[in-house]
Amino acid sequence: MNKGKFLLLIGMLLTACCLKAQVWVADNGDGTYRNPIIHADYSDPDVIRVGDDYYMVASSFTCAPGIPVLHSKDLVNWKIINHVYPRLPLDRYDYPAHGQGSWAPAIRYHDGKYYVYFCTPQEGLFAAYTTDPAKEWTLKHVLHVSQWEDPCPLWDEDGKAYLVRSKLCGGPVYLHRMSEDGLSILDNGKIIYWDEKENPVLEGLKTMKRNGWYYILAPAGGVSTGWQTVLRSRNIEGPYESKKVLQEGNGVNGPHQGGFVDTQTGEWWFIHFQDKGVYGRIVHLQPGEWKNDWPVMGIDENGDGCGEPVLSYKKPNVGKIYPVESPQTSDEFNDSKLGLQWQWQAAGQSKWYSLTASKGALRLYAVSSPTEDGNLYYSGNLLLQKLPAPEFTSTVKMNVSHLQEGERAGLVMMGNNYSYLSVQQKGGKKQIVLSEGKGENCGYIPHEIKNADCPSNDVWLQVKVYPDATCQYSYSMDGTHFTTLDDRFEISKGQWIGAKVGLFCINPDVTDGKGFVDVDYFKVF
Repeated sequence: MNKGKFLLLIGMLLTACCLKAQVWVADNGDGTYRNPIIHADYSDPDVIRVGDDYYMVASSFTCAPGIPVLHSKDLVNWKIINHVYPRLPLDRYDYPAHGQGSWAPAIRYHDGKYYVYFCTPQEGLFAAYTTDPAKEWTLKHVLHVSQWEDPCPLWDEDGKAYLVRSKLCGGPVYLHRMSEDGLSILDNGKIIYWDEKENPVLEGLKTMKRNGWYYILAPAGGVSTGWQTVLRSRNIEGPYESKKVLQEGNGVNGPHQGGFVDTQTGEWWFIHFQDKGVYGRIVHLQPGEWKNDWPVMGIDENGDGCGEPVLSYKKPNVGKIYPVESPQTSDEFNDSKLGLQWQWQAAGQSKWYSLTASKGALRLYAVSSPTEDGNLYYSGNLLLQKLPAPEFTSTVKMNVSHLQEGERAGLVMMGNNYSYLSVQQKGGKKQIVLSEGKGENCGYIPHEIKNADCPSNDVWLQVKVYPDATCQYSYSMDGTHFTTLDDRFEISKGQWIGAKVGLFCINPDVTDGKGFVDVDYFKVF
């Protein structure tokens, strides 16, 4: 057997093994891949290559830790390696601030450092930097200003630094001068492009320079219905001409906002998102090329310079074959830190949990959640992760022996509207309780739908997600025989994010409870 066939066989075997452990695998194991490469809500992705390594970042909004950092060797197989910040340095994010927080980050590499820039809608511009994306980042609040969004830096050959950004709701493109270290803004900026007729809702800006041309990649036309535009000019201050380079097709709506990156072998690829409702903004990979100093993304069958998305394609040529990987999901809670797949609904607090109080388990404490008798929309201590596939099942094993009167803990499918299956201590005994809730501004007390006795201290709770974006709950006292509840719930997306699944433990009272639950594992299959 020659070396090529041997490596292909190994790749197919790795894919087969990965399929048993993961619910969505993009690598087909035969030198091709399928889209999306990540069927999860990595919104507003940006990507760079440094040597043989690819790094991707995505929006986090109010969730913490914020801005996941993913790593790949081939642009198809990705793993979460870090987050840019553990929390935003602003008190308001100690509580859920739905739709706020970090929007549309840009990642760049300059002079031995990695930089990530992002804005929050009301607090302005932030920059983070590090010499190793897998280690700690330094976060700086560069400028407190409102209405900025989607910034991206560019260092020119002469060392001068610039920042482009848009404003809330899209539209004009602004250019600012920065200090050469990229950590200070030097002027109020100027509008260098604005054409609402040709490119309405222009946002998500990404900069690059090639062959003497300055480029600004920018989605236009709206999140779920738009396209990818590219602006170019010989002068960074303009004037800029524009061209549509990727439009919807093959059932992929609104293909835009992402990063255009080259491989070690000279190929070009575009990573972007597709808005898929409750599943969030899932990640696609498109082949790219250059024609007459314009980028083309996807497959341009009619030769007009504007491509359409592919559903399957040959993998990028990076010179080697790498193992199949997918972003993490299941967790046995055996480590000293939470898995990188987890995010809290607000800035995490040490009093919410422990990974050392019970060996091999996650202890969740009954945190005070008095708003609307425990409406989870207002609870920061929800430990959540993204939906990883169109169809999957999540199972959690908990010991509930230490729950106190009135406290509740369980498994939640979270969005603006939500449902959950919990164990509650009620009237001196434990019950399995199925509930639903809403995040309405006028308040909505969670509604109990049905309950059943819970005779065991060890309980298994399960939620199954169906391809029609509904979910259904089950429970068990032995981990083998499950009682499935008839009720099916429509899954609801959150504010600018898809739905999330995860864990909670609360006391719907003005004081923290005295009880807790120990979570043995959270499995996704």
